[in-house]
Amino acid sequence: MQDPATATRPTNQVRALIENIERVIFGKPIPIRMLVTGLLAGGHVLIEDVPGVGKTTLARALARSISCTFRRIQFTPDLLPSDITGISIYDRGKSEFTFKPGPVFAHVVLADEINRTTPRTQSALLEAMNAFQVTVDGTTHDLPRPFLVVATQNSLEYLGTYPLPEAQLDRFLLRVHLDYPDREQEKSVLRSRQHQDPLEEVTPVLTTDEVALLQDQVRRVTVSEPVLDYIQDIVEATRTHRGLQSGVSPRAGLGLFRASQALAFLEERDFVLPDDVKTLAVSVLAHRVMIKGEMRSVGISSMARDIISEIIETTSAPM
Repeated sequence: MQDPATATRPTNQVRALIENIERVIFGKPIPIRMLVTGLLAGGHVLIEDVPGVGKTTLARALARSISCTFRRIQFTPDLLPSDITGISIYDRGKSEFTFKPGPVFAHVVLADEINRTTPRTQSALLEAMNAFQVTVDGTTHDLPRPFLVVATQNSLEYLGTYPLPEAQLDRFLLRVHLDYPDREQEKSVLRSRQHQDPLEEVTPVLTTDEVALLQDQVRRVTVSEPVLDYIQDIVEATRTHRGLQSGVSPRAGLGLFRASQALAFLEERDFVLPDDVKTLAVSVLAHRVMIKGEMRSVGISSMARDIISEIIETTSAPM
């Protein structure tokens, strides 16, 4: 791995990663930047929308852009926790149990349609996402680093979907919404697939060592005391807002802090601006709050987004 002290400015690396993904996903610069921001911040990303808008393709494009191990887990109602984490199998020849790792043991894990399995199976990812390890039969196994979960989910209104547990949602740094493409974007999608899937032509532009180095450099981005106070003011405002039953956790505040560092880094700055915090607040915080008087749903709540947006508008930002 390159010594961080002698590392060149990684502008070209990040730009190459974004351009690689844009070869497959057309007209979606904001979701792409949010996904790359999550990668740089070392956080996990949840992509939500209706079926068929490119959630899985976006996740695959990111994985193919990095020279790393990649596994896809198709979540179904009959999926078991051991199907994700792995299982201990008795070896008669050795008279002992041998651990067989599950698909979660990869640098990038695509948890496809994560809300189509039961909450018990969904929770199998909790330890992996939070501690970068898996415990099976009392033995702890470390996951490879860097480790990123990119999960996709359909709206709750679709048949066969289950709400994600609140603890699970809190492990996702960012929640990204794709939306339908406009007419010209959709025409570009059709043209690009006339002869073959452009995803097949995507080649790696980063190694895992380079990703780890970028993540290390992100943590060196300066967050001034006024910006830190601004983040804290936003977090505290979610805990006292009249429309929220509960605000965000300290983990959410740290997530907004880390994501803001990553976005500043992506923008080729070594310091965070209040605008970085404003840009990310809804994606980082809206899925972590509970609306007063309503049950928490898996679908992105427009009311939660509106409340976070209101908090941003009414919280004084440093000059």
